[in-house]
Amino acid sequence: MRFRDFHINIKIRIIETFLSRTVSGMVFPFMTIYLAAHFSAKLTGILLLINVMVGAVANFIGGYYADLVGRKKLLVTAESLRFIAFVVMTLSNSPWFELPLLTYFMMVMNTICWGLSAPAGQAMLIDVSTPEQRKYMFSLSYWAINFSIAIGSILGGFFFKSYFFELLIIMTATSLIVLLMLVLFIKESLVRQAVEDSSHSVKGLFSAYKRVIGDRLFMVFFLASTLILTMEMHLTNYIGIHLSQDMPKQMFLSRMIDGINALGILKTENTLLVVLISVLVVKIISRFKDRNALLFGLVLYVVGYSLLSYTTNIWLLLILMIVATIGEVVRVPIEESYMAIIPPEDARSAYMAVNGLAYNVGSIVISLFVTMSAYLPPFWMSVAIFFVGTIGFGFFVMILPKLDERKQEAEQAYQTVS
Repeated sequence: MRFRDFHINIKIRIIETFLSRTVSGMVFPFMTIYLAAHFSAKLTGILLLINVMVGAVANFIGGYYADLVGRKKLLVTAESLRFIAFVVMTLSNSPWFELPLLTYFMMVMNTICWGLSAPAGQAMLIDVSTPEQRKYMFSLSYWAINFSIAIGSILGGFFFKSYFFELLIIMTATSLIVLLMLVLFIKESLVRQAVEDSSHSVKGLFSAYKRVIGDRLFMVFFLASTLILTMEMHLTNYIGIHLSQDMPKQMFLSRMIDGINALGILKTENTLLVVLISVLVVKIISRFKDRNALLFGLVLYVVGYSLLSYTTNIWLLLILMIVATIGEVVRVPIEESYMAIIPPEDARSAYMAVNGLAYNVGSIVISLFVTMSAYLPPFWMSVAIFFVGTIGFGFFVMILPKLDERKQEAEQAYQTVS
């Protein structure tokens, strides 16, 4: 499988996602600093919460309408609004005047655009890909996202404070390039016949998501993937707290480091490993059955992060991060390729919208663990983390026979059409 073998939509989506996330990574992860500098810390927290809630609502709306009006139409609409938001955001932080409140509203507009476009973009990838392409496609997409985040974070860290206006100009120009790519090269992938009788009403929206929630296979998959996702989320939450409070200073590469330093090293190691080995790992695991490879990846992932939550030795931490990251790059593309076969053609974006809430639900679970850490010692916290990961693993084991059956049906259907 080669990049040039993909449908034009997949190529454009991967390229434009890389560009968008790179420039967004230079700005938006640091916007909390911007808001805190212009508003009180209390108000900043409220503004960020509103931003998240608005994005969740937009995600549901985007998932519903992408199944009605088309993937391309929604992508182009969202990117057009994003471009306008970036223009206003840039002008609001020019050398001539500064408008923090308007900047925040444009930040919210960008979040709305991400919510509207994300389900459509994910559904489009499924629409135009074949079952055998998806592991490599999702692996390449995952690699591009991680690489773009790494580049964006590094550049933002260096230039956000002193060159904010210039970064906004670059972000706006990139948004225009992405918009032109979507308009000129992306092809509509929605099967129109499947949505002829669909309603544009609020009742139709609730009916669409009632159908999604009523899909038992999908909901068990969603719960399993959410529980597994929380393992990695512990790194910047409970594990970060544990390291900062309990890790003694120790020598690493000729310098003394503390828990906060160790957390930064682990995050960097994880990102670099994903960028360096993800595509190679997929080529290796393609020789094995998806079921076996997924379970192998899950075991490495759960065991790696569970032990990461306990040890404070920097060298053990580095080794365990390698184990967990290998599990991650094995798990993600296979898990996403399984996810791709669950939704029916006429509701793919709605399913993707609900699936996109995994991070939000995972954040709730993580907040509970942070609270628990005030009462439980590290050993029992690690046991609890391992227990949650094991439950997620068990859910996957439970539904894998049905997923394999669906996958076989999808492959046979594709071969018949071909």
